[in-house]
Amino acid sequence: MTSTSHITPAAGVRPNQAPLGSAVPDVPHAISVSLPTFRDNVDYEEAAPRVVNAMVSGYPRFFVNLQVKELITICEKKYGKPTESCFLWPSRRVAERCRHFVERYYVPTISTDDSTPTPHTGGATHTGVRIVEFTIQAPSSELKPGGLKQIKAFATFFPKEAYSTAKQFWQHAGDIVTSRQAAYCLRWLSLNKAEEEAQEAATAAVLAASKSAIRMPRGNRHYAAAGAGAGAGATKPISTSSSNGSPTLPSGDLVNGVSSIQLQEDKKAVEDVDDEDRPVEETDGIDSRDYEVYVEERYGRNLDLSFAPKAKVALRRRIANQVAHHAGSGWVGTGEYVTEEDVYLYPTGMSAIYNAHRIAMTLFPTRKSICFGFPYTDSLKVLQKFGPGCYFYGNGEDSDIDDLEKEVLEKTLGDGVAEEDKILAIFCEFPSNPLLKSSNLVRLGQLADKYGFMIIVDETLGNFVNVRILEYVDIVVSSLSKVFSGDSNVMGGSLVLNPQRQFYKGLKDAMSREYEDLMWVEDAIFMERNSRTFQKRIHRIDENTEALCDYLRAHPKVKDVYYPKYVTAANYLTHKVEGAGFGGLFSVVFKAEEGAEKFFDALPFYKGPSLGTNFTLACPYTILAHYYELEWAAQFGIDRNLIRVAVGLEDREVLLKGFQEALDAIPA
Repeated sequence: MTSTSHITPAAGVRPNQAPLGSAVPDVPHAISVSLPTFRDNVDYEEAAPRVVNAMVSGYPRFFVNLQVKELITICEKKYGKPTESCFLWPSRRVAERCRHFVERYYVPTISTDDSTPTPHTGGATHTGVRIVEFTIQAPSSELKPGGLKQIKAFATFFPKEAYSTAKQFWQHAGDIVTSRQAAYCLRWLSLNKAEEEAQEAATAAVLAASKSAIRMPRGNRHYAAAGAGAGAGATKPISTSSSNGSPTLPSGDLVNGVSSIQLQEDKKAVEDVDDEDRPVEETDGIDSRDYEVYVEERYGRNLDLSFAPKAKVALRRRIANQVAHHAGSGWVGTGEYVTEEDVYLYPTGMSAIYNAHRIAMTLFPTRKSICFGFPYTDSLKVLQKFGPGCYFYGNGEDSDIDDLEKEVLEKTLGDGVAEEDKILAIFCEFPSNPLLKSSNLVRLGQLADKYGFMIIVDETLGNFVNVRILEYVDIVVSSLSKVFSGDSNVMGGSLVLNPQRQFYKGLKDAMSREYEDLMWVEDAIFMERNSRTFQKRIHRIDENTEALCDYLRAHPKVKDVYYPKYVTAANYLTHKVEGAGFGGLFSVVFKAEEGAEKFFDALPFYKGPSLGTNFTLACPYTILAHYYELEWAAQFGIDRNLIRVAVGLEDREVLLKGFQEALDAIPA
């Protein structure tokens, strides 16, 4: 029987506690970090040096990967000023959006006679934000049919003191340069440098042998920016743009808005590749842990990237087939159900959420949104910071729908209602993070039809296997980084359009203009491999989670267990697929004030950010997500000491024993 995960602990074996700051799991490109004690998490939020200095990994939107940092440093040294910092992006459009964000939210300061910082009143044209595009050419040794021939990256430069503002865009928008792309760029730079040095040494040897006085031309071909031509093998020089009218990139350098990669097409190369690298259907098993790590570490850099487009098609088809398989009674009409053409891939789950909002705003740019229920922290920030803002109904109960209609929606009807007073969309999660509440999508969908707005739902926690919700909504987004991948070593997101909703044509047209495929080629290949058995893994995780939650809920030291089986259960059951489970995430609160810390520190499983992993992963969620707004979060039932647990594929007895040990650590 094929293993369901290459990182599942052996039966009866408990995973060791990972050291503070180490990668979780201990594999290349891990997307979590070990924060093994409650105090570690508090100190992380307070940026304590003992924690920050120990970190070699982290969740990529919060912790800029070390390889990405290295590439940023190279870019800053080559193209920046001493007073500037930058972030790198996979397309110029994203770099432009970062620039607009910084110009909107960064308040420059000037020095007065007494050196007191004073807000600058000069406006956006004085922020000094500019964009640099640079191209890294493939080393001669890497040029081959079907391979990459160049990589473009786009840097948004800004004053150093604007770093925290630009970092917000990195975190909220999620259109990031991933660790694999950065590693690929760094390797090419290293190889190009070695080739240049070898060429220079060979030239010097020839000159010495011939005693020629001819001075040979020299040039730097391994990276430069776009603009002017050069000799054979050279790259284009830099082109920058800034808010003060510097020249912009010629439009010819962008093809349909996508410029981060270029693949040489060669059908024969595709035919010659081993079957091991071909995208496969869900019936195929995934590789063992040893083999996968071996491939990543030894051959990952040499994977045939010509299969990336096929991997992306396989991913889109896999998602579409799963959604179509669960078409429910709410699906009406004769139109075709969702196909792969309605599925769009993104570099992160947050990118899918951010872009769902951005695409919706292209239809109605002045309308506000509604955030219904307490969501993941960055989802709310996207609605608040991008566009005209949002209304927030943080409890997300059925009774709140009555208030929502009376307080907001009823005022949007009538001939005299201004466009800016109407509603763009209701955003919600199904279920929500971290309280696992499920919204009444049937009723919200009815209101959407009545008042003319969209429904956009993040179903990451419910996932494609367990719930069917597309028939009631306009857009479904998901973080593929979570249980769809499971391995916690690749980022990705998806967006699915409902072809039978009233705004479908407008959204589809907007996508044809606005969508960019920014998922890095290697990330697509690994996401496709990881997700081959996501259905089997989810079923096992569902069973493990339900057993744990039933056990915890009956325990005398436990105050509350937040899990869809117990919280707004009727709404979840309305959309639950027959035979499916309640997902792999729950949150727990203890009766004793010190219970959370004692339990968490004693829990013998991995501890860090993220969820949907093939291994059990816990975190003090409120501390990590809302440390500086604890009182605000408490208004919506988010307890300061709430512990969130993503359950993995471990043997059930191992899980129960480990949680019993942690409960025993809480004083009676």
